[in-house]
Amino acid sequence: MTSNNAPVTAKPVLTRAATAETTSDPSSVMTLLADCGTEGSTVTSYRSTFAEGAVGAPAHFHTRASELFFVIGGSLQVLVDDEVQTLNAGDFLLVPPHTPHAFAAAPGSVADVLFVFTPGMPRFDYLRLLGRVMRGEASPQEIKDSSELYDNHYVDSPVWQAALATAK
Repeated sequence: MTSNNAPVTAKPVLTRAATAETTSDPSSVMTLLADCGTEGSTVTSYRSTFAEGAVGAPAHFHTRASELFFVIGGSLQVLVDDEVQTLNAGDFLLVPPHTPHAFAAAPGSVADVLFVFTPGMPRFDYLRLLGRVMRGEASPQEIKDSSELYDNHYVDSPVWQAALATAK
């Protein structure tokens, strides 16, 4: 049900690995699996593989969605509020709305992570934009300008900055 109690029109969504769209930058590859509102999907989901030392996202929060992390392989360093933890293969994390968080491949490790946003909202264009910025094809200002559209609100986190500096 939606907030006005109207039924959600959801359909099964199947994304084949062989035909899934990917976007990449020098340190990660994102496989786009399901984008809310596309082909009946009610969630947004993608898989990211991070090279050793890759930073996934700076500290930020979402106002409308919970973000779920499932570590498929390797290790992922995460910030949740003001605490930094390492998630290993098989670990699951749910970050509720309004909770500052960040993530990167754990020091000395690669990371393979499944992400799910629920309730979903269209985010694939944001992921494509991130890839273009990381490759130098778009301006970081475009990310700042899209914070409301994609519900990504960046915050300063001295704890996260210290964790990243220690990892180098």
